Parts: sequence; C-alpha cells; structure tokens
Amino acid sequence: MYLSVVIPAKNEEKGLRKTIPELLRVLSGEFEIIVVNDGGDDDSLKVLAEYPVTVIEHKYSKGNGAAIKSGLRAASGEIVVCMDADGQHQPKEIPILVAKLEEGYDMVVGARNRKGQAGVHRSLANGLYNRFASWVVGHKIEDLTSGFRAVKREMFLEFISLLPNKFSYPTTVTMSFFRAGYSVGYVPIEVLDRVKGTKSHINITQDGVRFLLIVFKIGTLFSPLKIFTPVSLALFLMGCGYYGFTFITAGRFTNMSALLFTTSLMIFLLGLISEQITALLYRDGPEK
Repeated sequence: MYLSVVIPAKNEEKGLRKTIPELLRVLSGEFEIIVVNDGGDDDSLKVLAEYPVTVIEHKYSKGNGAAIKSGLRAASGEIVVCMDADGQHQPKEIPILVAKLEEGYDMVVGARNRKGQAGVHRSLANGLYNRFASWVVGHKIEDLTSGFRAVKREMFLEFISLLPNKFSYPTTVTMSFFRAGYSVGYVPIEVLDRVKGTKSHINITQDGVRFLLIVFKIGTLFSPLKIFTPVSLALFLMGCGYYGFTFITAGRFTNMSALLFTTSLMIFLLGLISEQITALLYRDGPEK
C-alpha cells in the first residue's frame, strides 16, 4: 500500500456517510482507508459495512489520539493521511498534501485560516499555541492543532509512544518533528462546516489546558533550556531587585535574596543538565 488514510470516529455516522464516498471518488492507485470507531454507539459500523474500508473498533472510548495510534499501527502505506470524520476536511485536498510531501517534506499539515477555526475563542487560543510553540522549536508553526496532515509513516511511528490518547496528538507530533530535525511543510486548506447533526468532542476548557501542558511537555523534552532559562532569569532579576531594595532600606543582604539567587542557579543548572541528556538521547534520532 502506498497511501493509508486514517480516520478516527466517535458517533460520526452522518459525517462518514459523506466523507467515505468522497474519499473513494478522489483516491486512486494503491490506497487503504482505515476508520477507527472509538467506542461509538451509533450506526457508524453499519455505514462502514457498505464500503471497502478497514474498521478498527475500540470497545470503549479511548480518545482521538488513541484512535490515531491504533490506525497508525494497522496502516501499511508508506504515507499516512490523518483526517476527521465530521466532514470538515475535504478529501479532494489529500492529493495537494501528498504532492507537497513529495517535494521533500517529512510531514505536511493542512493549515486553517481564521474562518476555519471554530469560533473566536478557539482562534485566539490556537494563535497563542502557535506563537508559543514556534518560540520553543525555533521555527514558524502555522497551525499547531490541525488534524488534517500527511506524514511518512516510519517517521510518525518514531514518536508514537509520545502521543497522548486525547485531542492533543497533532500538537505533540508537530513539535516532535521540528525538534527532531525533520521537515514540516504547510498548505492552506478550506475547512467546511461540520455535517449537520455532528458535534465537536473537544471541551474548550479541559482540552485547552491539556494542549498547553502538552506544549510545555514537548518543549522540556526537546529544548529544556528554552523553558528553564527564562524562569531562571526571572528569579535572578527578582533577586537583584530585592537585594537593591534591602541594601537601600536596610543596608544588608537578606536571606530572601540569597534564596532567589540560589533557586535561579539551580533551575539554570537543571535546564543545562536536561539539555545535555536530551542531546545524548536524540543525537541519532529518537528510537524506532
């Protein structure tokens, strides 16, 4: 198989009725479609039985990321395309992603514009995530959380143990690819409205906090000094400021200033050691 399309689905009966036929019309050559039914209780399985697709069933809901991992393990294609089942991602744009990948990229992400974001609040949150993640990895990230992407399967598998089971797998794999030195490209995509009757499974509060924690996790995993150094510098400046204040008002060096300076040094050294460990672990690339 040259191309594997992996679709996580939970109660997406209506979306699958639209998405699967469109995929079959668009795709050509050697390909497979893998749909992971993540513990859904609707008629998705009956819909999928009408089409030549591979179905993986989770007996209970494990999360979007877990569904992607199940599909990735089952895929046999050299290239894996991940997309949603709710009708927002257009199958006709898959050849565009694959063509960009064949230019020499290791992963190509479909980048949404502001219109493609589900509401102003999510657009602002994604903008914040994009800027922070870009600073951590040192490259511009145009869309950190897009679930529509084409990836070389062997490289994707290198990071499968890092992928969370919930909705932040795009965040993890994007930052992992950048920090591992792989090439990531972007192509603009048009995101459609969800098929009528479907709804998002993302909780903006819970999953928003989880996304941010994932960014910090991957940042400390691949570039610890980017996280530890600002914290260390802030504590050092606080120590200098407090020492200046106590020297002027009391003419002495206080224990609080000593604590701030010591903590600043310890955090910096911890970041430095973490950076060295990271360099040793990933000098030949992540383990496969």
